[in-house]
Amino acid sequence: MPDVLKEMSDVLIKGELNKISDLTHQALDQGFSAEEVLQNGLLAGMDVVGKRFKDGDMFIPEVLRSAKTMHKAMDILRPILAQSEVKSQGTFLIATVEGDLHDIGKNLVAMMFEGAGFEVINLGIDQKAQAIVDAVKEKKPDVLGLSALLTTTMPKMEETIHALHEAGVRDTVKVMVGGAPVTAEYADKIGADGYAPNAASAVDKAKELIQ
Repeated sequence: MPDVLKEMSDVLIKGELNKISDLTHQALDQGFSAEEVLQNGLLAGMDVVGKRFKDGDMFIPEVLRSAKTMHKAMDILRPILAQSEVKSQGTFLIATVEGDLHDIGKNLVAMMFEGAGFEVINLGIDQKAQAIVDAVKEKKPDVLGLSALLTTTMPKMEETIHALHEAGVRDTVKVMVGGAPVTAEYADKIGADGYAPNAASAVDKAKELIQ
């Protein structure tokens, strides 16, 4: 990996907010495309962050700082990516289910999808099944991500999937579920299309689902 992209990746992992903007401009000035900067600088770093978080070597405040660092770089890259011929990977709608006020994990996932070239619609926290169904009808996403961090709110995922069936739109969207207590077995049990253990692998799973 070229030095400046490697440095970007390292800065992102460390969450050094004050350095990322200069490095992003430096990489672009050196002739790297916005997509190369994104893939080999930012996403390479976020991949490490995701793995370390999963392994218990990084904690939420550190992950959040890395995510903020990525966001700062994305503010520079986003307009360039929008102008370039980078084809949208699809539309991703994400929400934390009713009764759950956690959004750090959800926002990380949203950021990873945005970085991977998806159009992201983030509905926020504590979203009732009907509100999610209405958004699916209106926005027609390719993938719907449902997040829960509490075991008590996990049943709301199943309720939402049931509501999609009732509204006749379940077949129009791939549903992915995630969050600390959620498992692949639970995803199968409630009729979701996919499950991802972390933000980094969620993008890969989504791409696999909509191929």
